[in-house]
Amino acid sequence: MLDLLPQLNDKNLPWLDVIHPIVVHFVIAMALITVVFDVIGLISGKKNLFEVSFWNLIVATVAIFVAIIFGQVEAGLANPYGASRDILNLHSTIGWSLAGVLALLTGWRYVARQKDPANLPRGFLVFDLVLAGLVITQVYLGDKLVWVYGLHTVPVVEAIRQGVVS
Repeated sequence: MLDLLPQLNDKNLPWLDVIHPIVVHFVIAMALITVVFDVIGLISGKKNLFEVSFWNLIVATVAIFVAIIFGQVEAGLANPYGASRDILNLHSTIGWSLAGVLALLTGWRYVARQKDPANLPRGFLVFDLVLAGLVITQVYLGDKLVWVYGLHTVPVVEAIRQGVVS
């Protein structure tokens, strides 16, 4: 019988290295800089920062769906163990929620921008702060999955394959 699935490497992946963290760094940077530019734009009165913020929001929204696709595949190949299962599930749930939040904020910002590109709706900054909180939470959970539980690291994959960790 033909083996249609690619062989998994020493990180339990069909490709060279984890891709999700690489792509997700764009989301983190673009989402957080959106919030920073909105706050600075409101405080300083430099309304052109709202334009920069809007484009960063679009990049974050597109990039999060790419990050989620790779994240879901890599999560499925991670073989989480112990408490890492719950953390990975929470990380996935918040990731999908964050995608929804980004899409809604981008839509809201697009509509508001059509009316007046130099104006930021008052309530938008509240949702900016929620966005920043969700991103920071995701960074914490993702870091915990890698640095505490070692998902997709060679020693942990080897331990799982040898039955030392389950």
